Amino acid sequence: MADLTAERVRANLERVRAEIAAAGRDPEVVEILVAVKYVPVEQLGVLAEAGVTLVGENRAQELKRKADAYPGRFTWDFIGALQSRKVRDLLPYVRYVHSVASDSALSQLRRHGGQDTEVLIEVNVAGEEGKSGIPPSELPAFLDRCPVRAVGLMTMPPFTDNPEASRPHFRALRVLAERHGLPQLSMGTSQDYLVAVQEGATIVRLGTVLYAS
Repeated sequence: MADLTAERVRANLERVRAEIAAAGRDPEVVEILVAVKYVPVEQLGVLAEAGVTLVGENRAQELKRKADAYPGRFTWDFIGALQSRKVRDLLPYVRYVHSVASDSALSQLRRHGGQDTEVLIEVNVAGEEGKSGIPPSELPAFLDRCPVRAVGLMTMPPFTDNPEASRPHFRALRVLAERHGLPQLSMGTSQDYLVAVQEGATIVRLGTVLYAS
């Protein structure tokens, strides 16, 4: 990231927005969340200069450190694996937690969440062994147990070099969200975001595609 420039990020953002529009979606509706796990805190100013407003971090401590370094400059979402003991510390900093998927996290949300707390439920639509996310069949009961407002769903499909292989998983998540009246769909990363957009994503989580030359 040493050579990261605002001009490059801005140009890549414009290209992605044009691709979203070409896919038949409104680029004002599909949010581009910029993943900053590998962006040092001192380089976040480059993203601000490029016009980035929505960012996501995978690590709770880093999110707090980076948000404190740029107070009020970005909207923060937490996009990493959620440890229940981090819930209390995260909530004051974030708009959404994208990765709620355990009863221990629900317990902490019950203790520390409020009327304004909004989360996305992570669903393991592919049924991958060892991967976080609840099974689709458990979603109705999980939503019933959720003590704060669930506004949408998130998924990470199996890794593949073929973006089309992710399509059925994105489609399944959209069907689940529609069935339960959940408006937000966080799905799609740098390798498959256009397929996710075509299948109804409202938030795409992008990193390398925005930083590449």
